[in-house]
Amino acid sequence: MIRALATFAVIAVAALGWHYGATAKESSFSQIERGRYLATAGDCVSCHTVKGGKPFAGGRAIETPFGIIYSANITPDRETGIGAWDDADFYRAMHSGVDPHGRNLYPAFPYPYFTHVTREDVQAIRAYLETLDPVRNAPPRNALPWPLSWRFLLNGWNLLNFNKDTFKPDPSKSAQWNRGAYLVEGLGHCGACHTPKDWMGGDVTSRALQGGAVQDWFAPALTGKPRMGLQPWSEDDIVAFLKTGRNDRTAAYGPMAEVVKNSTAHLDDGDLHAMAAYLKSLAAKANDSSHSAPDDKIMTAGRDIYAANCSACHGQSGQGTPQFFPSLKGSAIVQSTDPTTVLHAILKGVHSVPTDRHPSALSMPAFDWKLSNAEIATVATFIRNSWGNTAPAVSAGAVKDLRRALHAKRIE
Repeated sequence: MIRALATFAVIAVAALGWHYGATAKESSFSQIERGRYLATAGDCVSCHTVKGGKPFAGGRAIETPFGIIYSANITPDRETGIGAWDDADFYRAMHSGVDPHGRNLYPAFPYPYFTHVTREDVQAIRAYLETLDPVRNAPPRNALPWPLSWRFLLNGWNLLNFNKDTFKPDPSKSAQWNRGAYLVEGLGHCGACHTPKDWMGGDVTSRALQGGAVQDWFAPALTGKPRMGLQPWSEDDIVAFLKTGRNDRTAAYGPMAEVVKNSTAHLDDGDLHAMAAYLKSLAAKANDSSHSAPDDKIMTAGRDIYAANCSACHGQSGQGTPQFFPSLKGSAIVQSTDPTTVLHAILKGVHSVPTDRHPSALSMPAFDWKLSNAEIATVATFIRNSWGNTAPAVSAGAVKDLRRALHAKRIE
């Protein structure tokens, strides 16, 4: 009898232990899955992966106006990755931009945005990264001129440009709005590209999300700015663009194509609608200063170049083909004060991103081999001032400068 009771007790204890073990394992799995989702929302894989390399193993060259910064290895390798970091180390890097040795991180790692992420979410991201296969890969040394290689100088940069602060919900706003703000201003770090920068590379906060230059592209305004922003877009337009890389107005290309492919296409619809609701709530801003209408001769010449090279896809009236060829009529990118993206597209062509909804990527061919600097400037000016569009004229010199910069990148 005693032996039978003892056997029952052992079985009961074992069963109880199995139950609690299973619960703990499920809890851990839930945290890891949430971390995977949050890492996707932050688009970590794009910056921390070299083309053709192991995911998250770092070494990707991040272009800045000051030189090249190479992304860190964030796999759990103890020698070259973050495997030797503890939870506090990881949170300090995300929240404060400081590594375990007390060295400032360069803001090419967008800690000015990640600082808003809650400690719980940061811990979930770390839990996910710990499940990755360790990859031994030491990224190259940053290619920064002296004295920018002195990290202590970033103390001054942080003093002027960095506000360390976890996101605090606005009680006067809806839960959806707050979720959208949390994603856009935090993990999504949309302002890293869509906010103009000052001479130090810090955000011009008075013009937050009103468009910014990035790596020979121009990221358009995400506010309700007339003509140059999201004023004519509906929330559904924004969701479709982030989910599929296309909508009836435009398609994702350039750096944004990678964001859609690796990040926003994988977010759930609730979060995408939250981001859209937040963006649509941003106050409309006045457009930049007025400009003179282009010369009639330029517009006539531009119309001829457009008819011969562009109208087959974009239409005689710039209307494009919904879900296939972007509309140029009413386009924020086309009408942005900075014409860099338009010129980049004409010079080098663009490729839309394949997504589950639209697996076939469409491309626009390059015209750098066919059109001169003056011709590209002329047709760009025509596009930017036709069908109700209005924007400053483009100079041949601007095209020449961009052509030279893109050519230099190709031969490096």
